[in-house]
Amino acid sequence: MKKFIFGLLVGIFVVPAVVVLYLISGRAPTAASDPPMPFEKMIASKALHARINKEMPSSMPIQANEATYLAGANIYKDHCAMCHGLPNQPVPVIAKRMFPHAPELLNKTGVTDDPPGETFWKAKNGIRLSGMPEFGSRLSDEQLWQVSLLLANADKLPESAKQALAPAPSAIGPQK
Repeated sequence: MKKFIFGLLVGIFVVPAVVVLYLISGRAPTAASDPPMPFEKMIASKALHARINKEMPSSMPIQANEATYLAGANIYKDHCAMCHGLPNQPVPVIAKRMFPHAPELLNKTGVTDDPPGETFWKAKNGIRLSGMPEFGSRLSDEQLWQVSLLLANADKLPESAKQALAPAPSAIGPQK
């Protein structure tokens, strides 16, 4: 019984004290260029997905149509492209320097396999410790839905939305 009580005390006091000392000693990897701590990705991912599954909207208040995609494309270019990039363009420098890296949302699968409600939740609330800010205080719910539906359907956008997402000619550089 003494060994059990000793083990319990070690578990309650010593282990948390060692973790706190490690964190405040300056040895914990906190720079964006540092590798993740053990279990960091797993813990953050599990907590994020549990919260999203609990709170994300299950129905969309607007229709997924060409007008929605065009509005979403304009919002995306103004608020999202600086980190998440544009179709068929190099990954933005800022995305490469973030930890975790900002995903390219309009190339490859992006978030087309996520429910629009999940993307809406992420854009509205942001994601702690990732560099993803919340846009709920800057964009209306309708604007957030427009972007979410654009991204959910990025693999089947009409030509007009693709054109709206094309970089401005001045961003491409001088023509030769």
